[in-house]
Amino acid sequence: MPVSLHSSTGKASFDHIYDRSDPREYYARMAELDYRIPELAKPHFQRLLAEYRTATGIAAPTVLDIGCSYGVNAALLRLDVDMAELAGHYQGRADDDTAGLIERDQRLLAGSDRLPGVRFLGMDASGPALDYARAAGFLDDTVHADLESADPTDAQRRTLAEADLVISTGCVGYISDRTLLRVAQAHGGKLPWMAHFVLRMFDFDPIATRLAALGYQTELADGFFEQRRFASGDERERVLNTLRDKGIDTEGYESEGWLYARLYLSRPDGAEAVEQ
Repeated sequence: MPVSLHSSTGKASFDHIYDRSDPREYYARMAELDYRIPELAKPHFQRLLAEYRTATGIAAPTVLDIGCSYGVNAALLRLDVDMAELAGHYQGRADDDTAGLIERDQRLLAGSDRLPGVRFLGMDASGPALDYARAAGFLDDTVHADLESADPTDAQRRTLAEADLVISTGCVGYISDRTLLRVAQAHGGKLPWMAHFVLRMFDFDPIATRLAALGYQTELADGFFEQRRFASGDERERVLNTLRDKGIDTEGYESEGWLYARLYLSRPDGAEAVEQ
């Protein structure tokens, strides 16, 4: 399968599968590449939710997923499934239309929601992916916006202001501090907690500095997290070169054929992690 690469990052572009009316092609392609970062992120997001509930007393917080595509993180958190099971849920459905898939997802969610009361918001540049995730019930509300280039509208700001926690699993690098600051400031007072899985080729420190000016403390969590396998030899070579140019040792990580991410946790000053 031909793979196009982003000119600025060298990463493979999957833009063509984010604009489908349903996620069948998305999950099929991600399964081919062993895409697993949402699954690895799941227990960390669950822990952060528990910490937030303990620290704030808010039993049913609202979670905003930036770069949510078809609501993958929300689906994993709401359902007792892993990425392989979620991808398998859409396999062999070539004869189903999108409406039928949505009804099937709605039934699945109705009988399996592990986080009743928790609201999930999604923000993405793909309108079709957002529409599907909301219709299926994985997302309660959506923001179709590019906050790199413009401030949110009043309506978008009101939706973003509902977020108590902000999560992402791979969009940092395509979005910058411009987006995250606009999200953090949407409320005008309250600062949402944040958890971002960031590929090692992207530097989160400048973003953490900007967040600190708003009143955040950012910590780098332990561990390295596989995102997916390289989509091509060209992608592997360009990403490895980018990492080496940045002085990042790839031995045992990207050199083994995987993209790797780190987890950055940003909490408002005074909001310390709570032992569970």
